Amino acid sequence: MSQTYTSAAEIADLPPEQAHMLGQILLEEGGFARLSAKDQALVCAIAHRVHSTQDANEAFELQTTFGQRLADRVAEVGGSWGFVISFGIFLFIWAMLNLVILHGQARFDPYPFIFLNLILSMLAAIQAPIIMMAQNRQAEKDRLTTRMDYEVNVKSEHEIAELRQHLAQLHEKLDRHLAKTT
Repeated sequence: MSQTYTSAAEIADLPPEQAHMLGQILLEEGGFARLSAKDQALVCAIAHRVHSTQDANEAFELQTTFGQRLADRVAEVGGSWGFVISFGIFLFIWAMLNLVILHGQARFDPYPFIFLNLILSMLAAIQAPIIMMAQNRQAEKDRLTTRMDYEVNVKSEHEIAELRQHLAQLHEKLDRHLAKTT
C-alpha cells in the first residue's frame, strides 16, 4: 500500500475491508506502537466506539492539591477590582493616619512611609510567585482542554465519515430499487 493518509477522515472514508487491512498493516509494521499512549488510547476508543468525552474542568479539578487550589484563590482575589479598591482605601487610610490624624511622636510611619513600602514589597514578593503558579495551572488546564477538544474532533470526524459512507450505501440501494421499479 503506497498511499499516505494525512487525516482520520481519509482513513475513515476507506471501505471497511481496506480500513481493516490498513489497521493490520499498522499493527504488523509497528505503526501503532509509534503512537503516543494518548493517541493509542484514542484509536482504541474509536475502534471500540467508546464515548470518553468528559468535562475538562471536572477532570482537572480532580487532580488538584490544596496548595494549587489556594494559589488559584489568591490569584482570583489578588486580580480583582475588589482587591484593588480595598487596597487603595487601605493605602489612603494609612497615609491619612500618618499625615493628618496622628501628631508628632504618635506617628508610626512618618511621611516617606518606609514601613508601608516594606509591607508592600513583602506582599509583592509573596503574591507574584503565587499568581504565577496559578497562571501555570491555567496553562495546564488549557492544554488539557485542547487535548480533549482534539479527541472529540477526531471522533466526530470518524463518525461523520461513517455516516457519509452509510448514506452513500443507502443512496446506492435506493438507486438500485428505483432502477428495478422503472
